[in-house]
Amino acid sequence: MLKEIIPSSPHFALAMLGLALLVGWGMGLFCRRIKIPMVVGYIVTGIIMGKSMLAIFNDDNFRGLVYFTYIALACIGFDIGGELAFRKLKHLSKSILWISILEALGATLLVTLAIYLYTRKLYVALVFGAFASATAPAATVDVLREYQASGPLTTTVFAVVGIDDGLAIVIYAFAIFFSKMLLSRGEVRMLEIIVRPSMEIAGALFLGFSIGVIFLYLVRNYTAKRGLLVLTWGAIALVTGLANLFHLSLILSNMALGMTIVNLPRWRREDLFETIRDTTPPIFVIFFVLVGSQLQAGKLLELGWIGLLYIFFRSVGKHVGSMAGGIIGEAPSTVRRYLGLCLFSQAGVAIGLSIQTMIELGSGRFGEAGTELGFMAISVIAATTLFFQLIGPPCTRYAIIKSGEATV
Repeated sequence: MLKEIIPSSPHFALAMLGLALLVGWGMGLFCRRIKIPMVVGYIVTGIIMGKSMLAIFNDDNFRGLVYFTYIALACIGFDIGGELAFRKLKHLSKSILWISILEALGATLLVTLAIYLYTRKLYVALVFGAFASATAPAATVDVLREYQASGPLTTTVFAVVGIDDGLAIVIYAFAIFFSKMLLSRGEVRMLEIIVRPSMEIAGALFLGFSIGVIFLYLVRNYTAKRGLLVLTWGAIALVTGLANLFHLSLILSNMALGMTIVNLPRWRREDLFETIRDTTPPIFVIFFVLVGSQLQAGKLLELGWIGLLYIFFRSVGKHVGSMAGGIIGEAPSTVRRYLGLCLFSQAGVAIGLSIQTMIELGSGRFGEAGTELGFMAISVIAATTLFFQLIGPPCTRYAIIKSGEATV
């Protein structure tokens, strides 16, 4: 371990962030060349620079770098909100709504039950069940674009992945609250279980909406690209800081901000999202490097059964839930049969929620069990994300080819 000889100077930390960007991006490009998602390269870089090996990023300096995780989580929420334009959602059929709800709940319920039966710890099962509902749209959409897919399956996939992570955030808000109650050994009242998370969700939505309306009013006639970039980042940072100050979900608050910007009549500004996306790659490289730095590779084998249960029952839940939703919503047979195969990918939101779990439970407020769950969450989700990101694109390719919607 190099921790004892590594300087604690902020100048050294800044230099190491630069090194993380350079090495992380290089590893990402290498992974892309061998047909592996770039995020895997970032995480591997973090493992090398983190606790498992060099300990350049460790417990002592991670707290000072936590603002990178806040900003990255905020960007994830903001980007999701930008995809939820009401004028697009209103065209969704009842089959898409049923599929979205049941595939998310199917994965959540099966993973929660399986992990509870294995660990007998409900607070562990609830958190992993919430993670299971999230789907990563990027890898799936890349495959659809690559093969120029079109048809009912493709349309349904685009719609479902656009709202899936929003559902995951709502499910997580309830799950993490209930888990905190169990860890603190407080008396759990059913009314409080329902009311408090509902208030947190409503507060996050109100915060994002309020800042979004004010922001759009101020920039309604403003077109300077550099100025819009600064102002949009300012709005994201303001929402993120206020969300943390009032103990609200920063992802959900920024999702509400994005939804407001893309939906508010007369003032909506879709151009702001492309402006922001051009500036986020360095943040996400550092974010995923920091994710990898917190992994303790030696413990991954110890958590093997939880990881295997999570992989198996999440996959079954996604597939069975989407099939059930398709049957109830009277979707075409190709959608019922193949949609589940397009929903395996897992990345940004699941990892983001695991990071948030580590931050919220690893502070010591919830004892040793809370700290253990925080690190277990990030370790298992990082490992299973690698698996799902490897199998997700080939499964999507198989589905669109078998459904006859791919141009090959």
